[in-house]
Order: sequence, then C-alpha cells, then structure tokens
Amino acid sequence: MPTPPYGLWPSPFSVTELAHLRRFDDVQWAPDGTLLWSEGRGAQSLLLAQRRAQAPRELFRDRSLKPGVGYGGGAFGPGPDFAVFVADGRLYRQPLGPGMPTPITPAFGGAAAPVVSPDGRWVVFVHTYEDTDVLAAGPTDGSQWPQRIAQGADFYMQPALSPDGRHLAWVEWDFPQMPWDGTRLMLAPWDAGRSGAPRHLAGDDDTPVFQPAFSPDGRYLAYLAQDADRDTLYLYDLESGQTRALLRDKVMLPPAWRQGLRAFTWLDARRLVALENRLGFSRIWLVTVDGQATEVDPAPYAWLRQPAAAPDGQRVAFLASAPHIPERVVVWHPASGHWDIHARASTESVPPEHLPTPEPISWPAADGTLVHALYYAPVPASWRSSAPPPALVSIHGGPTSQRMAAFNPQAAYFASRGYAYVELNYRGSTGYGRRYMLALRGRWGKVDVEDAVTLARVLAERGLADPERMAIMGGSAGGYTVLNVLARHPGVYRAGIDFYGVSDLFALNADTHKFERHYTATLVGTLPEAADKYRAWSPVFHADKIRDPIAVFQGLEDKVVPPDQSERIVEVLRRNRVPHLYKVYEGEGHGFRKPETLEDFYRSIERFLQKYVLG
Repeated sequence: MPTPPYGLWPSPFSVTELAHLRRFDDVQWAPDGTLLWSEGRGAQSLLLAQRRAQAPRELFRDRSLKPGVGYGGGAFGPGPDFAVFVADGRLYRQPLGPGMPTPITPAFGGAAAPVVSPDGRWVVFVHTYEDTDVLAAGPTDGSQWPQRIAQGADFYMQPALSPDGRHLAWVEWDFPQMPWDGTRLMLAPWDAGRSGAPRHLAGDDDTPVFQPAFSPDGRYLAYLAQDADRDTLYLYDLESGQTRALLRDKVMLPPAWRQGLRAFTWLDARRLVALENRLGFSRIWLVTVDGQATEVDPAPYAWLRQPAAAPDGQRVAFLASAPHIPERVVVWHPASGHWDIHARASTESVPPEHLPTPEPISWPAADGTLVHALYYAPVPASWRSSAPPPALVSIHGGPTSQRMAAFNPQAAYFASRGYAYVELNYRGSTGYGRRYMLALRGRWGKVDVEDAVTLARVLAERGLADPERMAIMGGSAGGYTVLNVLARHPGVYRAGIDFYGVSDLFALNADTHKFERHYTATLVGTLPEAADKYRAWSPVFHADKIRDPIAVFQGLEDKVVPPDQSERIVEVLRRNRVPHLYKVYEGEGHGFRKPETLEDFYRSIERFLQKYVLG
C-alpha cells in the first residue's frame, strides 16, 4: 500500500489522546514519606497522595487547586500528616488519611506557595489583594487570622523555613523588574509565627536569585543566582556567615512565570541534586557541600523538572518526560540509578516510531548571534520521501520562555501526520544564557520576527521543509510574532495560526495585570517616548498588509490578552476578504484546558492546514 502524501499520514496519536493528556504541575514529599502531586484533568486540578506501597488516592474531588498569584503555581505544601492547598482564594488543610478539607484562611484575594513549619503549627504563604503582595503566616488549624510578616516589596515568591524553626528566607523584587531581571534574597529570624527584621543576603536589580532552600540539618541555605551569563549554585553557611559557590557556569534558573518552581533539592545534609538545562536537555548534577560535582545522564528521560528529595535522603521525585515519553511522576534512586513510575500523563499506547525526536539546529543572525530551534522530522522515518516535507513552525509564548526536549504533544500530533514541526527559540528565549535572553530587551517585535523569517529560509536551504508549504503558529506572545510576520513579511509563510495573540502593544501596556505591568516597557520601551516603536510593532496597525490565510482562536474569558485584541485583527481580515478562520471558545481563558475545546482546536487547525498549506 503506498504511503499517503505528507500531511495526510494516518496517525495513532489521536486528537482525543492529545486533548485528554493529564497535566502535572508539582510533586513533593510529606515528612512521613507520602508522595504528593497535582494532576490537571481538563479544567480541574486535583491533589493526589501515595502513601508507601499503596495506590495513589485523590484527596478531594469537589474542589480544584487554584493558586491565585500571577500565573499560578505553588498550589500546595505538605505538613506532618496533612497538606495545605489553595482553592477558592483561600488555604485549606487536608488530612493525608481519611478526612475532608477544612478552610484555614479567609476567602479574599489570592494565595500561593504555602510552606508548613517543621512543627506543623504554622503556614507561610504569598498573598495578594487589591494590588498589594505580601508574605503572610497563620496557624494551620485556622484558629487565628493570618498576619503579614513581610511587606513593602512589589512581589514575593519561594518562602522557605529552616528545619530547626529559626529562619525564614524568601525572594522579593520590585517594579520594573521581572523575576528573571533582578530579585533579592532575604533572610529573617523566625519564631512561632513571627518574623524578625530581614537581611538582604544576595541579588539586586540586575542579578536574579532563585529558590532559597535550607539543608536538612539547618546549617546551610542554598540558592541560585544568575550573576554571570550562566548561573551559579551558592551555599550560605548560617553558622559562619560565609558564602561560597558550589556549581558554576550552568543554565539552571527557569523563568519564574509561576510560583513554586524548583531547580534543585537537598538530598541529605551533605548533598544536593541540581538540574542543568543544556540547550533544552536536562542533566542531573550531584553536588556535595564541599563542592564535588558529579554529572548524571537522566536517561531514559530528556527533560526533568520540580526535583524533590524524599525524607530518607535516598530518593528524588521529578516530573519527567522525553520526546517519546509523555510526562510522568517518577522517583529516582541515586544509589542504583533506578527509576520508579508513579503516574502517567497518558495511556502511552502510541508506538515510539510514531513519536518524533527533536534535532537542535542553529544559524547566525545578522548580528552574529547564534539562533536556536528544535526540528522534529515527520515520523515514522520509513514513510519519508526524498522531497522536503511541509512544515509547521511554532513560536513559544512568554516571550521570556523556551521550548525544551520535553514531550511535545503538538509536535507528536503534527509530525506523526507527515509535517515537519519546528520550535523556534528566538533571541530573547531563556536556556541559552543571560546575554541571549537580554537580546530581546527594547526589540520585541523586531528580533523575534527576524528570527522567524530567517528560520523559513534556513529550513528551505537545508532541505528540511518545502518552502512553498510552510505555516507559522503561536499563542500569546507567540501569536504576536505570527501576526507581525504575516503583516510585515507576507508570503514567507503560506499561512498562519494565531491563538490569543497580542495585536496592540498600547492596549497590552494599558490593560495588563500587575505581574506584567512594566514588562512591555522593558521589551519595547517606555511610553510616550517609544510610541513610534509601539505603533510600528503592533500588528493591529499593519493588519491591512496581511494577505496569507490565517486562523485565529480566542478564549472568551481571557484576562491577559482580551478578545478585543483578536477581534480587531479579524475585523480587518473580513474587510479585506483575506481567507481566515475565527473561533471563540466560551469558558476558556489564556490557555485552553477543556478537552472539547482542545479537540475542536486541533481538528480545526488540521483542516485549515489541509486547505491552505497542503493544497
């Protein structure tokens, strides 16, 4: 039987499989050895617990985890025999055994990143209300209202309590910085729910610090700092007051878009486990407090996140995946190298030969900077012909973000149907050093567009894609790049796909939420001085130049990029009779979650590509 044409291959990776993938956000250990993780199913996010060799158990079903600071994250924190989680704008205490959740804070504002004290009596968390962020603390039995224990900074994240109950550390920062621009590490005395005067330990407006974590014996405080082009793992000795570097010149800091992120964990009082991001692939480092470092290959996994060491000091939990392995909750045994699997995001029924593996590609930009992308060839390889395939180029959001070698459901979906799929990590992406990330400052709308246009030429010249059958796709900040490419460089791509993309920088700057209030000023410039750049790089003012077919998707409840940003683009498309598709999804915000939405979204994209790219 002859192989169907590119783009029409029969794929075992169905749209239903894609739409029903489970999402893991975090994994942690309770002091008694219970493994906890959050699991997203459609629009709901649940907390699961696995005690010893028992089967995992949902701790509740009538609520959904919903941390309410910024873009979320930091949904729960373990205690001695309970967990504290965030839902409905408040904290709840949930027994790890039988029992119902009990609210322990009032329901107002938003909360995130709960950390329970070693004695189980107190919880420290990040709270936001009426544009003011603070660190707060309250009793875990809910007997008293929580009190502010740190205030005055614009933002807080990653509170940490020492095991001896004497110290509290956290990260804070102020406008106009984002957390990857510059933050401060603070250290304060802690005594039964009260915090003393804090000390500024590390970091500044141009040096981001990340993830304070106390050693199990309470002697050391470890943290990450981006004080050069690459990152450093530091150790602060609370007894001597000395600070020293343990691991230098690695990329480890993830962009802190969310609360509760981790890049390392204390294995025991003498050893740490840290994750390096090596051009989008994870490497494990075992590091002693004496500075001896051993690199470990995490095979069979290519990307790991959220490391959490068990109380016994013998195991480490991760969220792990690879291009051919959908994400799992796993536990690694450093002594033997063995991996245990505790939960899976999918049925894992798709044969590996139908799941693509990315190949890193790079090329020089006009300024000499090496630009990076991940190229996924159509699969299975035995079905490829000598002709170059059609290609779908994906632009990540953020824009301060990165696509890694984690399991990529979109890549699997399209590559298994006969498309080349390409993830562009344009200048400004994280994961390639601080200089690379800073290349977007003042130039968002310029260098990202240049790199997307140049990528099309590179793919064609290297025979990796058919130059007449390439499409470009992206959401949010990625959608902004898609719209700019179509408006300012028509014909480079055959078609575009935009989901909740930014079209008007003026509106984004005026209407965005607190977290990103000064982000556009950093990326483009301060108004009114930079008004010319805002107009030149806002797709809505150049939409009349769009000639290539485009599909636009929007969530009706999107508060980050409101529907108006898409509707103004679509209005111009209609007026100019540009071939287009416009779909608005009720009950969806900035990122689609409902399985029925996702099924319609991907089916619509596939039909759109068949009509305007393959045809």
